[in-house]
Amino acid sequence: MRTLFLLLFCTIALTTQAQEAQKLGYADWQFIFSQLPETKQIENELKTHGTQLENQLKAKSQELETKYKAYQGMPVTTPDAIRADKERELQGMQESIQKFQQDAETSLRNKQTALMDPVFKKVGKAIEEVAKENPYTFIINPQSMSSGEDILLYSDEKYNISNLVLKKLGVTPKPEAEKK
Repeated sequence: MRTLFLLLFCTIALTTQAQEAQKLGYADWQFIFSQLPETKQIENELKTHGTQLENQLKAKSQELETKYKAYQGMPVTTPDAIRADKERELQGMQESIQKFQQDAETSLRNKQTALMDPVFKKVGKAIEEVAKENPYTFIINPQSMSSGEDILLYSDEKYNISNLVLKKLGVTPKPEAEKK
């Protein structure tokens, strides 16, 4: 009898736990960021930075091309010492351009991180506040299968809190038709 009572108690306890409501929501980061006014400013700053780096790279490449054409146009009678000096100069310029390309990529990534980190933190805080205010147990960021990020195979639109997050951030969401 005691074993039956213990078994019945465990079954009731497990059933009660299983019936406890878990609220799941998701926030579409891409949609949220696309709605934020900072996004356009960040895109513009990154584009400007990238253009500046690209222009410098073009100038360096044009200078190399000009010097290479001058090297090719040297008379056959040019002493070997002068030819070797020009070849070393061209090789050094080529290495400098390659280093600049690597540094430019790093610079662009660092600029993007510096600009996006405050926005990520702001949106993350807003998501956390919305989740606590609307007792969500979990919030998932749905991503495509190819990204390897969190995946949501089914979602009920009524649990999409993206608009609530935008409102928390003081942004009036655009109509749903523009979201898709």
